[in-house]
Amino acid sequence: QVQLVESGGGLVQPGGSLRLSCAASGISFRQYAMGWYRQAPGKQRELVADITSGGSTNYAEFVKGRFTISRDNAKNTVYLQMNSLEPEDTAVYYCKASWFSNYWGRGTQVTVSS
Repeated sequence: QVQLVESGGGLVQPGGSLRLSCAASGISFRQYAMGWYRQAPGKQRELVADITSGGSTNYAEFVKGRFTISRDNAKNTVYLQMNSLEPEDTAVYYCKASWFSNYWGRGTQVTVSS
C-alpha cells in the first residue's frame, strides 16, 4: 500500500520559515520524481517545485529564491524548505510521487498570517 504523509505545516508570520516533509512508503522511492503542489481556497492546484530521481530541481516562478526542494533517498523523504513566507503562500501543500503511476498525499495546511 502506497502512502505519502506530509508534515510540518502550520501557522507562521509573514517573513517566517517552515520546512515541510513528505515520507513515502510502499514505493521504490529513489525511482520516483517527487513534487510539491499547493491549493489555495477557490484556486486550482499548482506546482510549487519538483525533483527528479536524479536530483534535478524545478521551481515555480513565484517561489524561486525562497523555497528549496530536496530529497533523502535513504529516508524515503522529500522536503520543502520555505523561507520568506508571504500571505499568498497560504494553501494546503501536497506531495506527489510520479513514475509509471502518480500518488498523492493528503496535504498539510500552511497559513501565513500576522
